[in-house]
Amino acid sequence: MKIAFYGSSLLSSYWNGAATYYRGILKALAAHGHQITFYEPDAFDRQSNRDIEPPEYATSIVYPATQEGLQSVLAEAHKADVVVKASGVGVFDAELIAGIIDHARADALKIFWDVDAAATLDEIRADPAHPIRAALPQLDMVLTYGGGPPVVEAYEALGAARCIPVYNAVDPGTHHPVAPDDRFACDLAFLGNRLPDREARVEQFFLAAAAALPEQRFLIGGSGWHDKHMPANVRHLGHVGTADHNAFNCTPRAVLNIARDSMAAVGFSPATRVFEAAGAGACLITDYWEGIEQFLIPGEEVLVARTGQDVADLLADLTTERARAIGEAARRRVLAEHTYELRARQVDDLLRAHTAAAKVAA
Repeated sequence: MKIAFYGSSLLSSYWNGAATYYRGILKALAAHGHQITFYEPDAFDRQSNRDIEPPEYATSIVYPATQEGLQSVLAEAHKADVVVKASGVGVFDAELIAGIIDHARADALKIFWDVDAAATLDEIRADPAHPIRAALPQLDMVLTYGGGPPVVEAYEALGAARCIPVYNAVDPGTHHPVAPDDRFACDLAFLGNRLPDREARVEQFFLAAAAALPEQRFLIGGSGWHDKHMPANVRHLGHVGTADHNAFNCTPRAVLNIARDSMAAVGFSPATRVFEAAGAGACLITDYWEGIEQFLIPGEEVLVARTGQDVADLLADLTTERARAIGEAARRRVLAEHTYELRARQVDDLLRAHTAAAKVAA
């Protein structure tokens, strides 16, 4: 099938946490024979901060973040069998969702792919005229990269014909164990951009733990933290490109995952970095969120903290040997059950089943 995908960015992870998700899913979908064109706007300095070149598995179209640029790429939607609008493009989101409905062929499968369902649903609930709310009856399905039953129920109550989670995963070809790198040497590392609905949890789970363990070394990567006051034992790196993620995960004794407020509240929303870290064989400590047992076994494949003091206690007791055993167990689990090949197989089945059903109905 020909797939037109309108998203934030495939080429850059700069202020774009969905990049590795897009890459993993679309690369695996292409292996199933789908022809994919990814349309992304030239916005937010992403093109000057690319961390991959245009890939072979998708045609990459970067368009000017103008009305003219938008209309030029929407005009291409009629060529596709499947038209996808992802959440969080950042420019022209309302116009894009309306545009794919207006420009797609009548027989094309129209999908809203929500890569931040908890936040999107909060926006919809607060705005009766939200463009996604208005578009749902005209879409064939909603796919989400997290959220589980609460998100499925919420979207279907709002009028979605179907809502199916397609969770984050790992691509073993890009996220895997590598040799340690002294740039990332520390006891605990955290990677995440500074966002309003994450900052308080970073203070609680990361900075408070660092303050409680002044003799240990902490490392924070991600954009926006340069002017944040931190304990003396915390080192700030700034943006860490995807080419360095494996070394970032493999070098520290442990790495920390901190969910954003909305994702922690809804549960069943493992961040991409959970699977990236596990794929690299890292020992992962995560804040608690409902549904974690669906992905990794607490105490065996992941360590779970409910407070910053929990993080400090876990780290204080964590030997190098136990950290290595947890990381190896997590890697075995994700390679068996949480790869993008498995997620793409799920999506491929959905696309083909819908197409077959539509032919029967016609």
